[in-house]
Amino acid sequence: MTIRTTNQADVIPLRPLPTAADPAPRDLSQDLPREPLWRDLVGEVLRRERRAQGRTLKDVSEASRISMAYLSEVERGRKEASSEVLAAAAQALGLSLADVLALAGERLVSLAAARTRSRSRLLGAAGGHRSVRTTGPVGATGPAGPMGGVLLAA
Repeated sequence: MTIRTTNQADVIPLRPLPTAADPAPRDLSQDLPREPLWRDLVGEVLRRERRAQGRTLKDVSEASRISMAYLSEVERGRKEASSEVLAAAAQALGLSLADVLALAGERLVSLAAARTRSRSRLLGAAGGHRSVRTTGPVGATGPAGPMGGVLLAA
């Protein structure tokens, strides 16, 4: 066995591409919006806040000491920014890192809810069955605990 062979890893694609020779039944999940990436959500928040303040990319870039090209890529979701970069961009916009992450989290929750509604409609139309259960924090009182429930889908 050569060193080249031992350094090769098996790559398992997350979503294998369909082949013409292997026609599969129609996958209803393809009709759903794709799962959002965190970097897309954070970039969206930064861009939305910058524009709401009427500021240019150059202005925020200079205030945060982040190159304009890199900040643009972060805003477009092309780069996964470090926490230091995100904190600097947030501070330049007058926000805390927690504010940016909370806004991105809110957006994620709303997109996940829309995705769940779409999935329910698609599965309902296709006659599919989905089980959902509600669970709360460990040791919580009541069915969903004092903080509300979390939906787990199977």
